Amino acid sequence: MTTRSEAVETPCPYLGTGYDPRSAAGRLESLTDREREVLLLLGTGLGNRQLAQELGIADRTVKAHIANIVCKIGQETRTQAAIVSALAHDVLCDDPSCTRHQVAASDRHRGSAVA
Repeated sequence: MTTRSEAVETPCPYLGTGYDPRSAAGRLESLTDREREVLLLLGTGLGNRQLAQELGIADRTVKAHIANIVCKIGQETRTQAAIVSALAHDVLCDDPSCTRHQVAASDRHRGSAVA
C-alpha cells in the first residue's frame, strides 16, 4: 500500500480541467439587480423554497431567475452558479457592513488565498 507522502503529486484540478469558475465573474455585469440578489443568496446554499421566502416571490420565479443567471454567466448548473457566487461575493455584495468583506480583507492582509 502506498502512503500519500509516497504518491506522486497530482496537478491542481483547475489545471487539469482547464476551467476556472472565477472566469464567470467578468460576466456579472450582465445581471439585473434582482438577479444579483438571487445569485448572492444562491451562494448561501438555500434551496428554491427558502430563496422564494427570503425574496418574497414565487418558487417558479426563483427558478426563472436562476435559469437566467446560469445562462448569463456562462455556467451549466445551479451549483456552478452558487460556486461563482461564493467566489465573487465581494463583487456582488455592496453592503459595507457585510462581515464577509471584513474576513476577506483580513485574509488578503495575511496573504491567504481564501475567497
